[in-house]
Amino acid sequence: MAVLAPLLALFYSVPGLCRWLARPYYPLSALLSAAFLLVRKLPPLCQGLPTQREDGNPCDFDWREVEILMFLSAIVMMKNRRSITVDQHLGNIFMFSKVANVILFFRLDVRMGLLYLTLCIVFLMTCKPPLYLGPEYIKYFSDKTIDEELERDKRLTWVVEFFANWSNECQSFAPIYADLSLKYNCTGLNFGKVDVGRYPDVSTRYKVSTSPLTKQLPTLILFQGGKEVMRRPQIDKKGRAVSWTFSEVGCIGAPCRVRGMCNPRPFLGCCRSCVASALPFQSGSSLSIGALAPLPQPWAG
Repeated sequence: MAVLAPLLALFYSVPGLCRWLARPYYPLSALLSAAFLLVRKLPPLCQGLPTQREDGNPCDFDWREVEILMFLSAIVMMKNRRSITVDQHLGNIFMFSKVANVILFFRLDVRMGLLYLTLCIVFLMTCKPPLYLGPEYIKYFSDKTIDEELERDKRLTWVVEFFANWSNECQSFAPIYADLSLKYNCTGLNFGKVDVGRYPDVSTRYKVSTSPLTKQLPTLILFQGGKEVMRRPQIDKKGRAVSWTFSEVGCIGAPCRVRGMCNPRPFLGCCRSCVASALPFQSGSSLSIGALAPLPQPWAG
């Protein structure tokens, strides 16, 4: 039964996964990632290519190409150990495969390397990874509405994601965050998002770096009474982001409190504990964590 349940879940998700992978970004990325393999192995294309093999066969890898491909496999396996979602795994495979292809094509012929590099740049500029368009219970802020909304009702607790559409990490986290909003949105806990790539003033105001090499995207900040009480990833004394896993397990955790403070490990579990302590009590009544049930969803039957 322990084996059957995951197989049934995988079989159930196959149609949606196929529709998702059929979007232009993924087939084109797969084609670019396998370009050198196709050029080197397909007889109509490989004839006449230079080779360092002793037998002179141009349609097979030489020892240096095998070394590069083995090194690529090791790098991808190391990077995918920290990946959570399918698109994170695919993103690592595509990115490092293209880097290896650039090296292999330049080693084969400078003109082929330049052509492949040009194709990769054109692809990067014209074809973006598909954005998440599924159900969610999230309020989107602009630079003019975020402060107003956070200050409007001091009793509310907000979890706000600071994201940028160009960030692969943000796009990978989008379905996870949407799912969390569906499960945990309640009368005292709301979810929001703001695009700091579009509103740089917001990134400056809330100290979220948007540089191309930043490790702060996405950033989750917990607000109570309009004030920040927690953020992930944390920033150390040197201004660097502390590594944190943006997964459902990393975000939820168990509701708990430590010495009157939120436990810094479980993010949403802590939120629910904080909400329970922050919401006003009516005379003669009590409030428990179990009472923080999700709100009815507008698309539910």
